[in-house]
Amino acid sequence: MKAVVLAGGYATRLWPITRNRPKMLLPVGDGTVIDEIFGDLEADDRIDEVFVSTNERFAGEFETYLADADFEKPTVSVEDTSAEDEKFGVVGALAQLIDRENVDDDLVVVAGDNLISFDVAEFVDFFAEKGTPTLAAYDVGSRERAKSYGLVQLDGDRVVDFQEKPDDPKSTLVSIACYAFPQETLPDFEAYLSDGNNPDEPGWFIQWLQSRQPVHAFTFEEAWFDIGTPESYLDAVSWYLNGESVVHPDATVENSEIGDNVYVLAGTEIVDSSLEESVVFGNATIRDADVRGSIIDEETVVDGLDLSGALIGAHSRLTNDS
Repeated sequence: MKAVVLAGGYATRLWPITRNRPKMLLPVGDGTVIDEIFGDLEADDRIDEVFVSTNERFAGEFETYLADADFEKPTVSVEDTSAEDEKFGVVGALAQLIDRENVDDDLVVVAGDNLISFDVAEFVDFFAEKGTPTLAAYDVGSRERAKSYGLVQLDGDRVVDFQEKPDDPKSTLVSIACYAFPQETLPDFEAYLSDGNNPDEPGWFIQWLQSRQPVHAFTFEEAWFDIGTPESYLDAVSWYLNGESVVHPDATVENSEIGDNVYVLAGTEIVDSSLEESVVFGNATIRDADVRGSIIDEETVVDGLDLSGALIGAHSRLTNDS
């Protein structure tokens, strides 16, 4: 089997944090968002190659990251785009990758900004048992939230209806951008696009596919985070930390209060401050500040300010006299 990790987005809703950094490489725990997926794929002997599908702008970031990582399977496969308005869409990018990399095996596709609580091997087991196109589905528990995703209707574990981003969702079970396709269905990507169908969201392709052949859904109940906004990233970090806080041994904390779900990276200095539900990247300086629900990028100075829900880009300097 082959696997594709989708990492071609520009994450504009997380700017300036992701202006020069792919969101899949945002820190979570001891690694990054994408590490859990890489780790699962690395451990599954059925998967012999992993293609990281990304754009020209971030290709170097991923190549550098993988060169320093312990993963052996992933290689970078570059889309010919460097800006948001040049994107092919997910289906278009997958069709290009299948052709570019001469993929002719069963294929697992996972969005690299997924933080999922199940092992991808469990999903592959389910796919192997069914032998049909397969998706992973999760109950988001809110019809309003379901409007943002592909809505899945099941009969048992077979998909009987699929609606991409419906205005009036009938349920809260959604597709989470984790798919598997048998080898014989790979030409369907090109057939779908040749018919003039929507190249953007994979849900449209699943809807088209489901009307032509059986599609099954692997459901799970633990946790899932689609890391596309500051709120979802902080929620994912909070879930990972489980109420605890982590301060890197090479960070300095003096006369400060570190509350719940705070993640502080190496080289940061925190003095006379309080932090809660926040992430502070490396080599930042926070003095005489109150920081809540915020993301502060590397080598930033925050002095004498009260921040709530803030996104502070790298190398910024914010003081009470600026």
